[in-house]
Amino acid sequence: MSIRKREVKVHQVPQKVTASVQRSFLLNLQQCAEAERPRFVLDCSMIGDMNYALINLLLSCLEEVMKCNGDVRLAALNPTAMAAFRVAGLDRIFETYATTESAVQSFHQRPISLAPLAQEPEVFGNVSEHAA
Repeated sequence: MSIRKREVKVHQVPQKVTASVQRSFLLNLQQCAEAERPRFVLDCSMIGDMNYALINLLLSCLEEVMKCNGDVRLAALNPTAMAAFRVAGLDRIFETYATTESAVQSFHQRPISLAPLAQEPEVFGNVSEHAA
């Protein structure tokens, strides 16, 4: 039995976001998101400063992909953009990675379970009940 890895698509986030650029970018993303549970990495290496239009684009991308039960991860944010990203609270919404390659690989790693490991039941010694 072999496990098939689902495709991860990488999109370069434009340096400057206008209304027409956003429409075009989202349309392209929607066309690529037709697969079941799509996976996207947004390469943010061209971003200089984080602004409202860019934040809106990133959130819109996430919304579109989540409609198909997919996921979006960000890669290569520069330190200035990352600081603004954190101030906006987006670090709680998006997973970020230093490189595009590491973001792509993150989709192929098994998630770490948050459940505790099975442990032996605790023994509390010899407990006797007292009648009142």
